[in-house]
Amino acid sequence: MGSREEIVAAAAKVMREQGYAHATTKAIAQAAGYSEALLYKHFKDKTEIFTSVLTERLPALGSTLDELMDTAGTSSDTPLAANLARLARITLSFYLESFPIAVSLFSSRELLATHRERVLSRDRGPDVPLVRVAEYLKEEARLGRIREDADLDAAASLLLGACFQYAFLASFEDREPSPKELDEWAERLAATLLVAVAS
Repeated sequence: MGSREEIVAAAAKVMREQGYAHATTKAIAQAAGYSEALLYKHFKDKTEIFTSVLTERLPALGSTLDELMDTAGTSSDTPLAANLARLARITLSFYLESFPIAVSLFSSRELLATHRERVLSRDRGPDVPLVRVAEYLKEEARLGRIREDADLDAAASLLLGACFQYAFLASFEDREPSPKELDEWAERLAATLLVAVAS
């Protein structure tokens, strides 16, 4: 593992333990065993480190969506219910991992405003998963597996919102759900959403 990967891994650990607001670049560099100067050779600022943690160290929501988009409609098609359950499961894991890191952004309006400006300038805002899930559902609708009249933006919001709420409650309760519990909840979410949108 190179220095960049070690810095991202250290940042994920420090941000989980201290939250984004208190995870200084100095603390991240120390945890990685490098100087702050080396950290800045790889990253422009803490926001860039944070987005790297989200995309590289947390459950791969983006790559799962890429795979679902690539395989939608192929002859070896997985049932829509299974795709939705897989999507719900990875989303649950993503939010469970990212919630403790990101929640401290809301501790200060100034911190949130600064972070929002930097993230949006890089097209990495929290709306990206919502847009991507809606795009995936639109592809399924184009293939006839979802009703033409289904509100796909609302369906995407329902799925992601339910996963986010679950992560919030688990974090609030300081509870780490078992893989079996996450699998079962993902299947229940997928089955419920399927009733609303399936053709």
